[in-house]
Amino acid sequence: MTVDVLCVGSATLDNFLIIGQSIKEIKPGDKVLVQALEKHTGGGATNSAVALTKLGLNVNILTKVGEDHDGEFILKELNNYQIKNICLKRSKKNTDVSTLISSIHEKDRIIYVHKGASADLRTNDFKLGEIKAPWIYLASLTGRSYKIAKKIAAYAKKNKIKLLFNPSLYLARRGQEYLQTILRATTILVLNKEEAQAILGQRINSEKELLEKLRKLGPQIVIITNGSKKLSASDGELIYNLTPFKVMVKQTAGAGDAFTSGFLSGIIKNYPLEKALCLGQVNAASVVQYLGTKKGLLTERDAEKMRKKHHLRVEAHYVR
Repeated sequence: MTVDVLCVGSATLDNFLIIGQSIKEIKPGDKVLVQALEKHTGGGATNSAVALTKLGLNVNILTKVGEDHDGEFILKELNNYQIKNICLKRSKKNTDVSTLISSIHEKDRIIYVHKGASADLRTNDFKLGEIKAPWIYLASLTGRSYKIAKKIAAYAKKNKIKLLFNPSLYLARRGQEYLQTILRATTILVLNKEEAQAILGQRINSEKELLEKLRKLGPQIVIITNGSKKLSASDGELIYNLTPFKVMVKQTAGAGDAFTSGFLSGIIKNYPLEKALCLGQVNAASVVQYLGTKKGLLTERDAEKMRKKHHLRVEAHYVR
């Protein structure tokens, strides 16, 4: 089977805690009653791998989990989606765990993350020379694993493999110099406005200026999302703007991965950039209506139905 994309990044067990009171009302020392608890898989690598698979692509994954029950839970789900993990070993460290606390009264949440196995990826955990996919989706890796991320990026550039980079805020805050090896190898950079500002180390509010400065660091296409507000993208010739439609938001975890995976799927399938942006947007809009990062992920057919239902349109104008 030909592999379309290799997804590289973390795999986590997400614990969703739903509380009845406002998060802002909670004080140190309070004992808070949890109204609902759900466990789901998460992490940039598994979220993107499952999203791309549901959109009809063949996907492998490179992620490291621990020798624990959480790791088994994650690997079993990947197997159910027929996603192969090319990591040959499991870590002595615990599988990554996150706890997401959200209130029934608020759309925001608090996320506590423990990085364990995903930060323990090593050169002998996989065979770099066997990466043959035409695309690599690189999510955030930290600790020891960041060195592996740089090696993968350098390998991609040398072998003309296209790279999508989707850094999280804690990685973006390390700045452009720290990230330069990856950015120079990046074909598509997707991040939110706060992450864009963090990489540049500048509090720039103009999306146009952010796009221009980020493209100068290496990426051919840059996309800046901004929650429920207008997103912007540039391929160097045109600037694209898309305003998301409103939906009932249950939680926002996984929205970024759903958008990015949808967009990449469209690009791989030779969609015009405008239509690829729409595919990403409807995928994200669906995910936020459910608890968990994967429950609302769309097939290509369902995504097209949602796009037409909401008359989603992209505005484009030439870069001046």
